[in-house]
Amino acid sequence: MTTTPLHQEEPVTTQVSETFGETLGRLGSVQKGARGAPAYSRFVNRRAGRVLAAWAYRAGLTPNQVTGISAVWTFAAIGLLALAPVAWWTGVLVSVLLLVGYAFDSADGQVARLSGGGSIAGEWLDHIIDAVKVSSLHLALLIGLYRADVVPDAWLLVPLAYSAVWSVLFFAMILNDQLRRQAGVTMRATAGGDRPSVLRSLVVAPTDYGVLCLSFLLYGWTTGFGVVYALLALATAGYLALALRSWFAEMRTLRRPVGEARGGEA
Repeated sequence: MTTTPLHQEEPVTTQVSETFGETLGRLGSVQKGARGAPAYSRFVNRRAGRVLAAWAYRAGLTPNQVTGISAVWTFAAIGLLALAPVAWWTGVLVSVLLLVGYAFDSADGQVARLSGGGSIAGEWLDHIIDAVKVSSLHLALLIGLYRADVVPDAWLLVPLAYSAVWSVLFFAMILNDQLRRQAGVTMRATAGGDRPSVLRSLVVAPTDYGVLCLSFLLYGWTTGFGVVYALLALATAGYLALALRSWFAEMRTLRRPVGEARGGEA
């Protein structure tokens, strides 16, 4: 999942003299900052996305086309969760599809950075697809487990709650970025800056979408998957509760430009 507003609709043009390695090198110089990113997203997904972005850029794909490729992989996995049997091979296939889709989700913004700009339409498309996937993934799991009748009915409240938590978390991250931008705050998604803490990336790893994708490798082992999935849901809910308090305190320090006044008074 990415919240960086960098997409471009125009066809990408590459320099014939630029090698694949040189394209990767350019990506390194325009890579967004890793501050706050959990471990899988930071150390695995971003690097995989960089390779896919270099390939897509040299192939002449636009960021919106890369976003579309990400959606195909992701929603194929979501469809399998809802319709395929609860089996080890379903879990492996779902995990692979989700992880590839996640890598392409990282690549679309990187293709836009290579191209030197982005469009509002591309930002909108990326966020809409992310919003659909973070909620429908858990609901598809609920449907699949209900159809298979392999868990107690009460346990089905876990993916329902997880869907709500992820929806609020995603909305909050998008809203935070928008309000910071309005207030003129330097965005954390910019390249460069201080090297972020590895320890923090590991501590927040249970909230990582990539870790959630990996958890489906256990899907055929219903008991083990249920425990891991529930713990991830609990960790994400706990993180959200703490983050909302911190974000609200931050928002109280921000000021709108003179002449703008919207929303409630805290």
